[in-house]
Amino acid sequence: MESATGDRATEGHSLGTSPSRISDPRLRMEFTRAFIWAVTIGALVLTVYLSSALLALFGAMVFAAMLDGGARLLGRVLPIGRSWRVGIVLVLTGLFLVWLGYFAGSTISKEAAEFPRIISDQVSRLVAWAQAQGFDVSMDQLRNYAGSLQSGVGTVTRALGGILGGLTTSILIAIIGIYLALEPQLYKRGVAWMLPEPKREGFYKTVKRMGYTMRRLMAGRLVGMVFEALLTYVLLAWVAPLVVGESVPMAALLAILTGLLAFVPNLGAIISGVLMMLVGFSGGSDMGIYTIVTYFIVQNFDGYIVVPMIAKKTVDLAPALVLAMQLIMGILFGIAGLLFADPLLAMIKVALERRAEAADDETVHSAAEAKPAGESPVGA
Repeated sequence: MESATGDRATEGHSLGTSPSRISDPRLRMEFTRAFIWAVTIGALVLTVYLSSALLALFGAMVFAAMLDGGARLLGRVLPIGRSWRVGIVLVLTGLFLVWLGYFAGSTISKEAAEFPRIISDQVSRLVAWAQAQGFDVSMDQLRNYAGSLQSGVGTVTRALGGILGGLTTSILIAIIGIYLALEPQLYKRGVAWMLPEPKREGFYKTVKRMGYTMRRLMAGRLVGMVFEALLTYVLLAWVAPLVVGESVPMAALLAILTGLLAFVPNLGAIISGVLMMLVGFSGGSDMGIYTIVTYFIVQNFDGYIVVPMIAKKTVDLAPALVLAMQLIMGILFGIAGLLFADPLLAMIKVALERRAEAADDETVHSAAEAKPAGESPVGA
């Protein structure tokens, strides 16, 4: 009898705090805060650990946006299914790559073999000129710096690509991008399903704007690459004989490199310009000056006419911000980081703009609900 009474008293009495039950509201709040911080830090650590894989997934999204843009363009003239249009874009891309490989192998293979020797000779001349001016520069120092840079980039590339290197990562990016481009709505619905129902409409709006921005950005990038390659080849191979008496050596190779490096804004243009000038000065001072003029003509025409007409009005990114993002991504991920720095920055900007718009809409909605029932909105 006494034991039963004691049990009933124990059941009716609070047991206080314990690892499984916290009765103090202040302790519950502190525990909730600690749990949120632990989850946040764990998510950050996991993101850092999986950063290379996440970057590859983002690269697949970029590739899917490019395929989607091509499929949409074909849809304006070919009323066929989306899968067929994506297939046509893939076939055309493959044929272009095959042609480029054949052209590079049959036309510029000898030039490509001579290209490193010319660059090395020009760098040696530049070092000799700097030493004549009193600068303490030596080729051994430059080789050490180049070796360190190559070692660092190689480490990041191996970390990104895994055992088989960057080629495996590129293939995975292409395969995932193809799946995303074939059925984008399937993956959108899958992500939206994991969100609270009130947030789904905003998610769809954000994804739609991100897709539009990415397509315009990549369209501008591709058009700029083609334009810079063609204009560089015309100026170096056809116009140069009329101005300096002969065409610039390796005009085709320089044009292809200029077009490929145009995919990396700002930094790619600087690298292609340096290569162009080094090859140009190998043919004399007149040809070197002509390559400098060619570089400025190509970059200014592309930057002030081609890019604003296609992409800049949609993705208005400050050049200094783009360079800073490229620096950070290049240090973290090497060449892959440089390639995807600009698209990633554009997506972050779109997400922040959509968040600001959503906050403004909530403010306006709250203000409208706070008005008295008989008061009409201003301007109604």
